[in-house]
Amino acid sequence: MPKVEITVPEHLEMQIAQLIEQGEFVNREEAIQELLSTGLRAYKTSGPIEEEEPGFEDEGMMGHEDEYVF
Repeated sequence: MPKVEITVPEHLEMQIAQLIEQGEFVNREEAIQELLSTGLRAYKTSGPIEEEEPGFEDEGMMGHEDEYVF
């Protein structure tokens, strides 16, 4: 199996460590493999989230969903 080295923010490392402590995973390697696999499956299912360009209906918005300027 290929080895990959990654750098993650401290808050993610803390969340992974917490999952291991709670018994969700046996060790860090298992946790990262499972979380990465789950993320890839979710990505394939939904695809990337594309930002939509504002359409005609968004042109009068004043920062509130139900407030339009005519």
